[in-house]
Amino acid sequence: MNHLPKDLVEKCKRKLLESKMDLLNRAKETEKALRELGDKSGDEADQSAAILSENEVLSNQERIRFQLTEIEIALSKLANGTYGICEETEEQIEPQRLLAIPWTRLSIEGAETREAMNKRFAR
Repeated sequence: MNHLPKDLVEKCKRKLLESKMDLLNRAKETEKALRELGDKSGDEADQSAAILSENEVLSNQERIRFQLTEIEIALSKLANGTYGICEETEEQIEPQRLLAIPWTRLSIEGAETREAMNKRFAR
């Protein structure tokens, strides 16, 4: 079972909730920016610039969505008592790592193992 110090868990939970609110606000701003880019009239240069801007906004929106998913997973792990356990090694994730990246799913060792496996099978 998970034996993380209660104060560490509370700090991480607070960071997760703050990050979630920040990302939700950024998602609203991104949605607004996307609506403002709706007009693609003008010459080819204007249309190209509008399409590039739209692509950048959509890319940003995708990153936000991914990050929100990671935060939701971490919050659900907090709720079910599995927060702070590496998905690769099933060992406790380093407290400093959790404080730096509270939504992380991997310990340093687990991240290295997963990266090595990805490199191995990417060839």
